Amino acid sequence: MKKKIVLVQDNEDILNIMDQVLEEEGFDVTASLTTEPIKSIDKIDPDVVVIDDHIKGEIRGSEVVKELKTDPETENVSAILTSTSNKLPEQAAECKADDYIQKPFDIDHMVDVVKRNAED
Repeated sequence: MKKKIVLVQDNEDILNIMDQVLEEEGFDVTASLTTEPIKSIDKIDPDVVVIDDHIKGEIRGSEVVKELKTDPETENVSAILTSTSNKLPEQAAECKADDYIQKPFDIDHMVDVVKRNAED
């Protein structure tokens, strides 16, 4: 069965690239420029959530991760924070993200991080 990923990014080009690459790697991807899929997380039941820290006009990705990790229903979903911030490792640790992807990223590195977190 395909591993499911919820992908939330603030940039449409990056969203499309990540979506395409992850689909090609065999993942079932729900991609969005908003946090809308997070509201349906129970229905989607993803293995991994990949979310950017800066979602336009919405809650920060790190806040979403913190909420996921403090909710017994979703605490076991792997969460990966993405950002251009040079404080990303600290931000990821603070919100209890399982991993992080620094932007700009190398496609192979991004795939490795997602695969590693989908296995858990």
